Amino acid sequence: MKDKELEKRVAELNKLLHEYAHAYYVLDNPIVPDAVYDQLMQELMEIEKEHPELIYPDSPTQRVGGKPLEGFNKVTHRYPMLSLSNAFNEEDLRDFDRKIRQAIGDKYNYVCELKIDGLAISLRYENGIFVQGATRGDGAVGEDITVNLKTIKDIPLRLKEPVTIEVRGEAYMPKKSFMELNREREQNGEELFANPRNAAAGSLRQLDSKITASRNLATFIYGIGGDGEAYGIDSHAEMLDYLEFLGFHVNKERALCETIDDVLAFIKKWTTERPNLPYEIDGIVIKVNRYAHQEELGTTVKSPRWAIAYKFPAEEAITKVLDIDWTVGRTGVVTPTAILEPVKLAGSIVSRASLHNEDLIREKDIRIGDTVIVHKAGDIIPEVVRVILEQRPEGTVPYEMPKTCPACGSELIRIDDEVAIRCVNPACPAQIAEGIKHFASRNAMNIDGLGDKITELLLKENYIRDVADLYFLKVDELAKLDRMGQLSATNLVNAIERSKENSLERLLFGLGIRHVGEKAAKLIAEEFETMDRIMEATVEELVAIHEIGEKIAQSVVSYFEKEEARQLIARLKEAGVNMAYKGKKAGAEIADSPFAGKTVVLTGKLERLTRNEAKAKIEELGGKVTGSVSKKTDLVIAGADAGSKLTKAQELGIEVWDENRFIEQLEK
Repeated sequence: MKDKELEKRVAELNKLLHEYAHAYYVLDNPIVPDAVYDQLMQELMEIEKEHPELIYPDSPTQRVGGKPLEGFNKVTHRYPMLSLSNAFNEEDLRDFDRKIRQAIGDKYNYVCELKIDGLAISLRYENGIFVQGATRGDGAVGEDITVNLKTIKDIPLRLKEPVTIEVRGEAYMPKKSFMELNREREQNGEELFANPRNAAAGSLRQLDSKITASRNLATFIYGIGGDGEAYGIDSHAEMLDYLEFLGFHVNKERALCETIDDVLAFIKKWTTERPNLPYEIDGIVIKVNRYAHQEELGTTVKSPRWAIAYKFPAEEAITKVLDIDWTVGRTGVVTPTAILEPVKLAGSIVSRASLHNEDLIREKDIRIGDTVIVHKAGDIIPEVVRVILEQRPEGTVPYEMPKTCPACGSELIRIDDEVAIRCVNPACPAQIAEGIKHFASRNAMNIDGLGDKITELLLKENYIRDVADLYFLKVDELAKLDRMGQLSATNLVNAIERSKENSLERLLFGLGIRHVGEKAAKLIAEEFETMDRIMEATVEELVAIHEIGEKIAQSVVSYFEKEEARQLIARLKEAGVNMAYKGKKAGAEIADSPFAGKTVVLTGKLERLTRNEAKAKIEELGGKVTGSVSKKTDLVIAGADAGSKLTKAQELGIEVWDENRFIEQLEK
């Protein structure tokens, strides 16, 4: 066969196989017998074997998995993958609806979707070709699992239009696949997966993609990264239809709801019908439909204000309390945990449950040997609901609270107005260990490879005493430790070295100052810009920052008054750790920028930039981009085929630029 004819045949086979796979895996409507599909796939594989130059990135043969990976690379999401706030009852949902109405009036509606119990993923396409897939990670940075995602047969490798787009969705394991996998693992004497979600997550993080390919995972795609209007879409409902058109697997069980009562009816329906689905769901996601309304409502640091996840009521189980264990946190708080007789709860085996604090144990009179009812709070954290007093064994006595720290033996105290008991020994090994783990965590300094076991090993072997010691570790020294080796040691030292470049707010959060969370750390770093200025800040100066209260301010001042804290910062400086804020100051206007302080609307098709690129450039130059034209709009940038937004801008007398003028201003 001639080269041109061969290329033509490969293109034809690719097209047919994608079409047949879409019908089978996405539409659940096979259009050819399996034998026909298998025959065409075999023909394509034989051609590619003889002519590897004809293997294209979107070839269906690439779904089978390749050589094992050495590890996963980090991926910074171009658009953050925000988590959702939760609702657990009708009152929570009506409160959510009330806030929406107060913010935008009463002309809005909702889209309700099933909340799939899987692993959040992000897929990026360039000119219609799948180029990268990642996990959610911490919302800002995930892991590159492109090779594994290619093995999921309902993820299109080529879209029906050559668009550049980033989509969000959920990878999950169908109930049937889960049962088959656990049956196989049981036969092989392997540990069983607790639930389909854990199985899906474990499958996607396999370094050998052939294992992922064998697990029969599936996806539902439910959103896009960035501005939907860039694709001519004005609402979430339209976006779901568009994703379906492009070839993605979009859940059919969704509804457009005009009122909160309609939402509650949808929830009631699926609370009943949930067991009949071929996949696990753990709730319902409710989103305000129109993008203009979403933009007006905005987001918090962690979640959008225009969406909420209703979580199904927690499942309950009965078990026995075998013991109560106490652990020491990084701030010295000593927390009790009930050790339970293992019991199946909401799809997983539970053997521990949170008791929160001393007061809860006393209030519920929980005793060792008691039979108790447990549930999962928000379907995640097991908790003891109550004791079944009728089944209490004779001779039990009220539980006696510990008087000394389980880690260092120091006397435990209870500070006024607090429910927690604390170990106040600054040299407590448990506190030091937890503090280092927090410092290295994803949302703090993000030191990959410094997990719990390695941290504890480094402390045990006296390689480190505090977080500053991390920056003086040497590869050759680490390689001598058990479980390390030269490669692991090199990777850890490189990760520690990279963390030196983090912006100030990550370091501030990583220090573990009491009451200073991620948001507070960012606000303080943004205001003071350097660690030196933060260390000298007064309570009055800190309280002057919006959202920083007296408690946070006093905690920051008290922390930096301690000589050991100042010595720690000095050693971190000596190691070369960045001490400056690298972000842009909120509300700061860019000198001489034509967009500084202006509200801009993009409309029509831009030829030289994507809508999202244009938006990013405007925001970099101090402007704000919104999705709708109003009297508050300062400037409209109109591309080709601009429609109603351009008309409205002209009616309101708002300044309008074409794309050429926009580009000229950017290049100045």
